[in-house]
Amino acid sequence: MNIFRLAGDMTHLLSVVVLLLKIHTIKSCAGISLKTQELYAIVFATRYLDIFTSYISLYNTIMKLIFLGSSFSIVWYMRYHKIVRRSYDKDQDTFRHYFLILPCLILALLINEKFTFSEVMWTFSLYLEAVAILPQLVLLQRTRNIDNLTGQYVFLLGAYRAFYILNWIYRYFTEEHFVHWITWISGLVQTLLYADFFYYYFQSWKNNVKLQLPA
Repeated sequence: MNIFRLAGDMTHLLSVVVLLLKIHTIKSCAGISLKTQELYAIVFATRYLDIFTSYISLYNTIMKLIFLGSSFSIVWYMRYHKIVRRSYDKDQDTFRHYFLILPCLILALLINEKFTFSEVMWTFSLYLEAVAILPQLVLLQRTRNIDNLTGQYVFLLGAYRAFYILNWIYRYFTEEHFVHWITWISGLVQTLLYADFFYYYFQSWKNNVKLQLPA
């Protein structure tokens, strides 16, 4: 554990808190992509298959439970809660996210560190997480007007991955034989997808105007 890893974990956790705050207090999921949330649920379900068989630390187990529970609860709220689901913009959230799953699975079968079921699923979760934000970014570009909580949620998701890149750089220079190309490249792709959003987010903050993305 180092300061960059901890900052990444806390930023990721904060992004979940912000989204749940929006859903629970405002009873709205406007501007949130159900497609992205479903992809994240698949990411965590396949990444944490070892949650009850491999113990690393209490911190690690708690974080796994939080991300698993929150991802599936968000999907449930958006699909089935009688009030929240009314605010879901199904007509705009039309990204065909299922087309992202199969290529990521095939890539995980072909490129992995060890050809075992758990390792392939873990690698698949990395590839899928790298592109899971795409439906959300497309939805924001279509709706253009982005409320503060939604903007903060997406920003925190991007910041979490940026902190993890700093964590990998730190560990590369401080630990022997710390080389994980699959994790690094997936994380870099994921961060780069946020580049355009980051630019407009900081522009809106700098000029004190409402966040809008170009169509």
